[in-house]
Amino acid sequence: MLTQKIKPFLYLGIFYLIISLILRFVFFFHPITTASFGVFDTLKILLIGILNDALVFILASAFLALYFLFLSNSKYHKPYGQIILGILIILFLYILLIPNNIFKQYGGSIAEIALAFIGLKIIFFGLMLFLPKNRLKIRNVLYFITIFLYVLLIVFNAVSEYFFYNEFGLRYNFIAVDYLIYTNEVIGNVMESYPVVPLFLGIFVIAISITIFIYKKTKNELLELPNLKQKFILLGSFLVLAGISLFGLNFTTKIKAGNVFEEEIEANGLPKFYWAFTHNELDYFQFYPEINQNQAEKNFLSQYSQPSLKRNITTDEPELKKNVVLISIESLSADFMEHYGNTQKITPFLDSLADHSLMFTDLYATGNRTVRGLEALTLCIPPTAGESVIKRENNKNKFTTGSVFKSKGYDVKFLYGGYSYFDNMQDFFAGNGYGIVDRNNFKPEEITFANVWGVADEDMAKKAVQTMNTESKSGKPFFNHWMTVSNHRPFTYPNGRIDIPGDAKSREGGVKYSDYSLRKFFEMAKKQDWYKNTVFVIIADHCASSAGDTELPMDKYRIPAMIFSEGFIQPQKFTKTMSQIDVMPTLFGLLNFNYQSKFLGQDVFKKEFQPKAYIATYQDLGFVKDNYLTVISPLRKVKQYILTQQKNNLDPAFNIYFDEKYLTEPDQNKKYTDETISAYQSTSYWLKKNQLNR
Repeated sequence: MLTQKIKPFLYLGIFYLIISLILRFVFFFHPITTASFGVFDTLKILLIGILNDALVFILASAFLALYFLFLSNSKYHKPYGQIILGILIILFLYILLIPNNIFKQYGGSIAEIALAFIGLKIIFFGLMLFLPKNRLKIRNVLYFITIFLYVLLIVFNAVSEYFFYNEFGLRYNFIAVDYLIYTNEVIGNVMESYPVVPLFLGIFVIAISITIFIYKKTKNELLELPNLKQKFILLGSFLVLAGISLFGLNFTTKIKAGNVFEEEIEANGLPKFYWAFTHNELDYFQFYPEINQNQAEKNFLSQYSQPSLKRNITTDEPELKKNVVLISIESLSADFMEHYGNTQKITPFLDSLADHSLMFTDLYATGNRTVRGLEALTLCIPPTAGESVIKRENNKNKFTTGSVFKSKGYDVKFLYGGYSYFDNMQDFFAGNGYGIVDRNNFKPEEITFANVWGVADEDMAKKAVQTMNTESKSGKPFFNHWMTVSNHRPFTYPNGRIDIPGDAKSREGGVKYSDYSLRKFFEMAKKQDWYKNTVFVIIADHCASSAGDTELPMDKYRIPAMIFSEGFIQPQKFTKTMSQIDVMPTLFGLLNFNYQSKFLGQDVFKKEFQPKAYIATYQDLGFVKDNYLTVISPLRKVKQYILTQQKNNLDPAFNIYFDEKYLTEPDQNKKYTDETISAYQSTSYWLKKNQLNR
């Protein structure tokens, strides 16, 4: 009889393993998976993957084990049933009526969830207490619902992992945690990006069908409930298996893989999600390789003419108090532009503007999220492990591009078409002295089109010109940082603007519409009095995708950037390797600003500039210099690659990195390893000690 009680676990477990195996095969053949696998690699991935899935399911079945543990008829006998029901009612009233109850102190929706759960518990417990003849039928209904929820979550998780992999080439990570927190934007994004009704209908039909099958095969187990001895045996067995699972996952999740795709395919998404949720900030000094702190700072600061964190930037030329408009474009990979070899003609305006601009042809984003791009352009520091500074608690009163402009008497604003509470942008920019113009500032008649991420870029362009017109009347110069939103899934925008329909939901359409909106912005700006005294900086926040064969594929971090100003900036191409963090110090150099700097980026036109780039994920930190890519990772790992370049046939100025040759430890160049560690260790230390504050 006891062995029969595990039948629901077996059926659900087998179903979970089958779904996970199907998903793994889908990942093998997904277009985003550019790696190839031999027979041995494939078998290894499948075996480790199945083991991961089995261990995860054992832990996930804890709720089902608790369900069986509390199955009993004796709890409905007098007086126990009445006492339990009374306790549940008192608890329900406590949550409902007491303003500062323990559940509400946790904030969020905890109190509402607890109220709903206890309310349902009261209803079903009461029915089983007062309708003993129908107790088995009610228990069967509850059992069916329990099995259905398990099956539904298994299917839904598989679908979620597929779409996440489809977007990022990864299983769950920090981004998935963000998506859980920003549910409004994420649910809205899903609703607008995918055929939600048929998708959810399909999930529901599959879940119901599998639930009916498992229910029919196992419902007889509820005819005779386990006694106390059997429950203790079941509980003890589960605890042993759970302990083995935790111990096993501690090893299987750390097995080294040949490349990123192999690592992701053999993994299970749930442990990765849990890890990301509990490690949204990584302590550099706990997880990464270190050298002596004084030596690290000395190594890092040697690149500057004044080898200190606080440096006086001076020039003999008069300062130019020109207006500055910094436009960071959502997800604009370099290879979307014709200058970098694209033949789709989806950025006609930006390509034409580049011909009249100072264009940086070999520039790399620091990360693969918008907050990383904003961090790089605002703080001008290398990325650090874990979340962007923008999303950390200690994110205010930093030394920023805005603080430099404010010291020169500028009006400083951040412009964003969505709600700036998203990704903590409002907290960060307001906490660093920026005024904010976002969707809250729009009147209904000013919005011709909007999706979950915000108003269409052309509407934001009109608002930006309106804002700048107001600022120019004050007599003060202005600095406005505008973050676009339209080039983001679901890639929807007004119809009739470009030759790709706005409801086609194509990335190419999103790129071309953003390009169209920028053209409209410049057409409007050119008619304003402030236009000729304005410098425009146009740069992507990050690439459209960061998936690749290695931790940090170079081509997935290359972004376009240009500085344009009629009659001031002479068209030219700067072809040396540089970072997103170098752009604003370079602009300040062009404006001849005298200021005390804590920026860790450099003016690329200074003789001491050393071509290099910083590229990172939330845990892999990369440093590019002299065609070496060095990557440091948690558990104090160091990897190094030699980068090989080829020329762009359309324009030799645009080199393309196309190969990353892995170097074994004996062949690694220690000079670049030390420089990598020095850069990231020093930046992490200064942030920790608040030395990058104003």
